[in-house]
Amino acid sequence: MKKLVNRFMKDESGATAIEYGLIAALISVVIIAVMSTLGTGLKGAFSSIASTLGTAG
Repeated sequence: MKKLVNRFMKDESGATAIEYGLIAALISVVIIAVMSTLGTGLKGAFSSIASTLGTAG
């Protein structure tokens, strides 16, 4: 039983998987934040273009 517990304590493969999962989650949050900001900026740009084209016609 003691061997099993020692082997479990030395096994770090689960910790590595959790670290990769946390890194992937962090990257996803950053991508969502950037896309949200970019989307807001693009919406404003296209609204400006649409209003300019609407008043020109």
